[in-house]
Amino acid sequence: MLLNFPAVSRLGFICSIIIALCCSCSAETIHLKNGRKILADSVHPSGDRLEYTVGDDTYAIPRSSVERIDTGGAPASTGSGSKIDIPQPQIDTNSRISGTTFVGPWTPKTLEQIENTHDPLALASALLYTAREEQRKGKLNDAREHLERALAIFPNDPTLLEHYVSVLLQSDRVSVAVNFAQQACREAPDSAEAHALLGAAYYKANRSKDAVLEWKKSLELKDDPAIRAHLARAEREVSSETNYREQESSHFTLRYEGKQSSDAFRRQLLDTLEHHYNELVTEVGILPRDLIAVVLYTNQAFFDVTHAPAWTAALNDGKLRLPVEGMESVSSELSRVLKHELAHSFVNQAARGKCPVWLNEGIAQMVEPPSADRYKLGLARLFKEGQAAPLESLNGTFMHFSDQRAAIAYAESLALTEYIRDTYGISALTTTLQRLNEGQSINDALRSAIHSNEQQLEQEFADKLIRESGI
Repeated sequence: MLLNFPAVSRLGFICSIIIALCCSCSAETIHLKNGRKILADSVHPSGDRLEYTVGDDTYAIPRSSVERIDTGGAPASTGSGSKIDIPQPQIDTNSRISGTTFVGPWTPKTLEQIENTHDPLALASALLYTAREEQRKGKLNDAREHLERALAIFPNDPTLLEHYVSVLLQSDRVSVAVNFAQQACREAPDSAEAHALLGAAYYKANRSKDAVLEWKKSLELKDDPAIRAHLARAEREVSSETNYREQESSHFTLRYEGKQSSDAFRRQLLDTLEHHYNELVTEVGILPRDLIAVVLYTNQAFFDVTHAPAWTAALNDGKLRLPVEGMESVSSELSRVLKHELAHSFVNQAARGKCPVWLNEGIAQMVEPPSADRYKLGLARLFKEGQAAPLESLNGTFMHFSDQRAAIAYAESLALTEYIRDTYGISALTTTLQRLNEGQSINDALRSAIHSNEQQLEQEFADKLIRESGI
């Protein structure tokens, strides 16, 4: 999300974030000229880039940044999250495996013992138990593999299907998730969770009308405040976008009302987005899995759909939403907004949607000039007087903030992110996102990267600001 006023215009250069998450099989090691290493499942050249796979994801870096590639190492596993809450299904009492409850912990030896009993119910129960634990820890690839084994035994079990869909959605395997969610609804038409999951799958697949129908069915079966909120948002979208048209580029799906923008403006906008996309792929080293949805609104429609505060210039809630009324070309300011919002999509994938807002906004601002230096004296005074926003209060959305508090929140987020980069190195940001991807809390992730939690980081930062400002 980006401010709509110049009080917090942003910073310097892009942080290079290359995720390397370890697991236990052989791989290839990419040695970079800056001394860092990337552990990958496979590597292959593509023009002036080097593309590599980690689990089910594909990433890219400039070939010029690579020193050498060695065979052998430990590959990694990554994924991305979503602004739509993915329901965590419960064990369905109608499930064929519900009568057999497996109590962990599970180990390969335990699995071998269960397999030797030739009891399919016990084996499926053990695999489901393990998948739930792996999902809770953020190990989505492992969770998916366990559920696939269980589904091979009981392919129509509603509980297994629902949990599989939940993992697929968290992994951003949207098209596959739609198919299995539809099957789950056929097998368990009275399951509120199945319809909620199918609604989420439709919404992530940009099928808002279908999502509305499924979320209504879910709410008829069981009330859920989160589903009600998702339904309200989707209904506003459907109402606003009734007459919208659609066009695609290599990496984006653009939705718009025909009369609100010219063909030339839309072409220029898509060209700008593709340019920023390619920059971020090179600089961040991540390839988003699916097409990114971009929706153009009149000013009134934007605020009607998003319910965003008046200071908002654009919004990324899984879709890039832009008010473009009166715009005839892509200005330098709009280009800046587009890159900022697009950066959120890359950060969300790197941290699987678990990045706190202050760090997410800090990194997104780091794709723009200038630096946070202009804010440091003002921030030092705020910290000295005890008026700065506590860092833990910036973990969630800024949407409810006033104009003034939002400006402070963005400036503080940028300055703190720069402080981590400048004090501990760019790898500290890499490690923090990596640990968030693995399921760690922000405090644990920061401790892994800089040996400080949020409170300690904030105190270090405040002390340095006050000391350097001389106030």
